[in-house]
Amino acid sequence: MKAIRVHQFGGPEVMKLEDQPDPKPGSGQVLVRLHAVGINPVDAYVRAGTYTISATLPFTPGSDGAGVIEAVGDGVKQWKQGDRVYIFGTASGIRAGAYAQLAVCTASQVHSLSGNATFAQGAAIGVPYSTAYRALFQKARAIPGEAVFIHGASGGVGIAAVQLAVARGLRVIGTASSGRGQELVKQQGAQHVLDHHTPDYLAKLTDLTDGRGPDVILEMLANVNLARDLSVIAPHGRVVIIGNRGSIEINPRAAMQRDATILSMMLPNASEGELTSIQAALVAGLASGALKPVINQELPLKDAQHAHELLMQPGAYGKIVLIP
Repeated sequence: MKAIRVHQFGGPEVMKLEDQPDPKPGSGQVLVRLHAVGINPVDAYVRAGTYTISATLPFTPGSDGAGVIEAVGDGVKQWKQGDRVYIFGTASGIRAGAYAQLAVCTASQVHSLSGNATFAQGAAIGVPYSTAYRALFQKARAIPGEAVFIHGASGGVGIAAVQLAVARGLRVIGTASSGRGQELVKQQGAQHVLDHHTPDYLAKLTDLTDGRGPDVILEMLANVNLARDLSVIAPHGRVVIIGNRGSIEINPRAAMQRDATILSMMLPNASEGELTSIQAALVAGLASGALKPVINQELPLKDAQHAHELLMQPGAYGKIVLIP
């Protein structure tokens, strides 16, 4: 099979397309022929060697994909050859194994992909939708009727959060930097979309919430926005930190005055029970049509280097997927 391999940490250029032996599933495992592979910012951090959890060299990046089960190992009862599935993780370890034509997964890392979703959409589910679900419902415990403010709502996690929040009956306000991105967020059901590059966008946010502020803020770039988040959050509101690229100084009094809570999350910290609950909700949301991942570009697997360059550029618009 063809697979992307990383033999040293560094920039996108360290990813090379190589021939690898076809893997075989062991006991309790399945072999998936991938028709699409999702890429995520965390893949770039792992590739660069800057992620909290390091990969063991050499490795194949990635944890998200979708395809058809090619073979099942001993003891696997719930899956059979030919089943359409998406994967969230592989047997190769955390954040590894998916940038390939074939992937071995444990049976619990494989999830049903309904017929109304494409393989590209299935590949866009794992990390983005799991992150958004955990942030909204397991960390912030958002409830119908509350107002949620989503920074960077036109990216993979942002679109996922908008769709999940709308489906649960929350009032959604998002941000995007381009007119194209703002229109995309509106199409996903957000009631209001702001341009976070305009100096008065937080004043508009306060006006849109009748002076109260949002009950929940999903923060994708805490090193830039966290202090400002605390200045506009509603009384007893919750800020969930999803992404961060540096340090920031905040005044804790801003949180104290509102009895606000600062929460944070990383998917690897979720318990097995929490992950099982998340995937059950996502499978159901795909089947019902409530969740529809937006695909920006489909690139061949050999173009993984270019895909990572695009991944880290500003102005996100849906997901980039690789086609093995």
